[in-house]
Amino acid sequence: MTTPIRTSRWLLSAPPGVAIEIAAGRVTVAEFTGGGTPAVTAFGSEPLPREAVVPAITGQNVVHPQVVTAALRTALERAGLRSTRRAALVIPDSVARVSMLRFDEIPKHAADFDQLVRLQTRKATPFPIEQAQVSCVPAHVDGSATIMAATVARRDVIAEYEAVAAGLGIYTGLVDLASFNVMNALMATGNTPPDDWLLVCLSPEATTLAILRGNALMFYRHRSNVDDEPLGALVHQTAMYHEDRLGGSRFSRIWLCGGTYAAGGVDRVRTEISARLDVPVETVDFRRAATLRARFDVTPDVLDALAAPVGVLLRERRAA
Repeated sequence: MTTPIRTSRWLLSAPPGVAIEIAAGRVTVAEFTGGGTPAVTAFGSEPLPREAVVPAITGQNVVHPQVVTAALRTALERAGLRSTRRAALVIPDSVARVSMLRFDEIPKHAADFDQLVRLQTRKATPFPIEQAQVSCVPAHVDGSATIMAATVARRDVIAEYEAVAAGLGIYTGLVDLASFNVMNALMATGNTPPDDWLLVCLSPEATTLAILRGNALMFYRHRSNVDDEPLGALVHQTAMYHEDRLGGSRFSRIWLCGGTYAAGGVDRVRTEISARLDVPVETVDFRRAATLRARFDVTPDVLDALAAPVGVLLRERRAA
């Protein structure tokens, strides 16, 4: 799956070997090296104070840039990556708004298509569309129409995250959303079913739910925790949409990422979702797609931290 937010992709002569994720609560770095079977050869993660990064579509996100830059430096040192100069950057879902747009015909010229996407997303964007970085990629096909996933984010907000890496001399020529790369990590394992499956991504500030049919994105929903909607209600509403609007029935599989953020831990969240939908819930594990050569304990928290960075590296390696 190609993911939405990109900057200057044409400048990259080769896929990046390092990925950085800046999230609420932590900074994570991962490295792929060598050819052959994809492998994580370096890993480092550093916690952040609660108020250091406050992901949102508007307003200041990196509230304490010096603290976040210091955390990234520590994570790089733990991974043995002090000399890194180029990396993919993964940012929180809350930074952007993702909309599913229907196109009966795709304009032939890129400029015309970009203008049409901006026109369709303008009303749902809580800031002037002229300030937006907009991208659109195919999600699925509905009859003769193409459904596109359009992602809109403020340029200055993205720049805050890029500036953290730039402060250490790291160029981030590729910027992407966390949940899309968790999907990439799952699909790279070859373990996703051809029929409908559900992904639930939890973060300290929000919940993202996505329905995929094979490798096709059918539904995407992001809800901030300030909306005060319990996880059980969000899962139930998503299942109802799946049944009423997508003609679905029981999900074939359900994956959970970020369960370590939840009160009560991973097992409680898995049990809650499974009880709602009568489907066993698995935690995201990318190790069928990428081996681990770095020396560290593989805990649920580590798998959560690595899922999106590994996903973007796997995606870029396949696209190269």
